[in-house]
Amino acid sequence: MITKSDLETIDKSGMYKIYDKWPEIAKNSYEFEWDPLKFQGVDHIVFAGMGGSGSIGDIFSSILSKTKLHVSVVKGYVLPKTVDKDSLVIVTSVSGNTVEALSILNQAKDLDCNLIVFSSGGKIEKFCESNKIDYRKIKQFISPRASTVSFVYSMLKILKNVIPINKENIIESIESLEKLNIQISSNNMTDSNQALKLAKEITEIPLIYYPWGLQAAAIRFKNSLQENAKTHAMVEDVVEASHNGIVAWEKKSKIFPILLQGHDDNAKTEERWGIFKTFFDNNKINYKEIVSIKGDILSKLIHLMYLLDYTSIYKAVLSEIDPTPVKSIDFIKSRLES
Repeated sequence: MITKSDLETIDKSGMYKIYDKWPEIAKNSYEFEWDPLKFQGVDHIVFAGMGGSGSIGDIFSSILSKTKLHVSVVKGYVLPKTVDKDSLVIVTSVSGNTVEALSILNQAKDLDCNLIVFSSGGKIEKFCESNKIDYRKIKQFISPRASTVSFVYSMLKILKNVIPINKENIIESIESLEKLNIQISSNNMTDSNQALKLAKEITEIPLIYYPWGLQAAAIRFKNSLQENAKTHAMVEDVVEASHNGIVAWEKKSKIFPILLQGHDDNAKTEERWGIFKTFFDNNKINYKEIVSIKGDILSKLIHLMYLLDYTSIYKAVLSEIDPTPVKSIDFIKSRLES
């Protein structure tokens, strides 16, 4: 068992302290008097961003999946050719210095499309000022991944005239964070802490299975384990894996399956979960089930991300690893900038 003292000693930048405040940051970000967008007639939204900023696009893509809006998520250098006058390109770079985001921004400014940019400053802020591009500056907390709720809830407020999400659902999602905080924050370093318990159970490489709709949470968990705990992690769609990935279990491996399930998954998806569990049981493969809370997709995703991000921090500390530094990413960025 780790203690709060262990967190303070190993997590030198105090990332866990930011996560302790996630519900408060989410609420303050949403209640801030942001100047909302006034774009009209938008039928296609492109979310462009990388890493922690890219996960924000994944979240919005999921919560808009049942609307009539066409949503694209770009994690790279090039905008889709389908961008036109009825498109809204949303470029997000928490740091403000992401080279891929700057590339997208360069393309979008010369197109006949709607454009809005979010960052905490950096080169992107200067670029937007120079080119008179609609821009909102949002506060960063330690790192892009730790700043997710700051950006998500600020963007929910700023984009309220463009994105059809009920205010009641947004308030409900913040309340779900407040409830979960009591259970998993650093103020509860006991066996009842779900995130800490899960972190202890991950002793092999996790393979995270997910259903349609929860892809954003699964990818985010993978990314957080990789960045915070410095461990390999993989993701697979549970239905697609039935046609390929399941075969890999015929050979013994040091992989730990995690079944990330929705509280009210599609009936056919629930059937698939049952088959997977029977398969694992028959083959004596240990697995972990995680089930989302009830509610709308925003609450499910934010709740899962909070739980699983904290899991990655606890996993790091259990391994005596500082979750904040990402030296390998810094190495790549230094080579790109040279």
